[in-house]
Amino acid sequence: MAFIDYYKILGLDKNATDKEIKKAYRKLARKYHPDVNPNDAEAERKFKQVNEANEVLSNPENRKKYDQYGKDWKHADDIEKAKQQQQYQNTRSSGFEGFGGDAGEYSDFFESMFGSSRRSGRGFGQNVQFKGQDLNASLQINLTDVYTSQKQTLTVNGKNIRLTIPAGVEDGQTIKIKGYGGEGVGGGPKGDLYINFKINNNTKFKRVKNDLYNTITIPLHKAVLGGEITVDTFDGKAKLKIKPGTQNNTKIKLKGKGFTKYKKDGTYGDLIITYNIEIPTQLSEREKELFQELAKLQS
Repeated sequence: MAFIDYYKILGLDKNATDKEIKKAYRKLARKYHPDVNPNDAEAERKFKQVNEANEVLSNPENRKKYDQYGKDWKHADDIEKAKQQQQYQNTRSSGFEGFGGDAGEYSDFFESMFGSSRRSGRGFGQNVQFKGQDLNASLQINLTDVYTSQKQTLTVNGKNIRLTIPAGVEDGQTIKIKGYGGEGVGGGPKGDLYINFKINNNTKFKRVKNDLYNTITIPLHKAVLGGEITVDTFDGKAKLKIKPGTQNNTKIKLKGKGFTKYKKDGTYGDLIITYNIEIPTQLSEREKELFQELAKLQS
């Protein structure tokens, strides 16, 4: 994975103080925040970079590792452990001629660790393997597109990845694709790819987990007398019977008419309909007379 200069992302140099890092992060986070830049993919990308840089540089231990090992800072503990083991191996093979070893041994060690064509042929260094860097990607997709499972091709670091997006994936959910990250070190396994989903609700329904919600306006006379209406569901239509005397904000549940459950095509949540009773505002003279007669009867 290519080296990412976190200092450059925050507009700082390597000698920046903790206070300067905090100040730069807050300024850039406000500038690129999704609420300030709705539907701006570039601003979203920069917002994630700024957050990633802050997570590393605002943590003293992580910053120290990053300053020393760059893109391989996440493997710092493993590298240090390997160096100690290599040092011990060198000391044993040289008859305990000094605990420090010589610079050539470390050079050979790092060449074997990071894939140099030159091999020392000595000790532990040749066998050091590290998992590749994990990668992160963001995918924006419509709600209607995750009602059923579908295949899609993503381009990550210049490579096309064909994957199946499971039905029912949620907004903000992250899925791991094993083995699609950066190349391993020293013959180690590849890292993983983490895809964060941004679901755009392109429907009139509100989604909460597997359930869907919608508000339907019904005329006053049907609320009073009862009747039948046809409502939209996510994948079609359904007929509903309205009971006489239905009150405003009455909720009804249509079982199995909600959204697809995660990774369970053909299994759905519920659709909850809320009735909004429409009060007429422009009455004819005859309609007014009828309401007046009704009022007299009820009194």
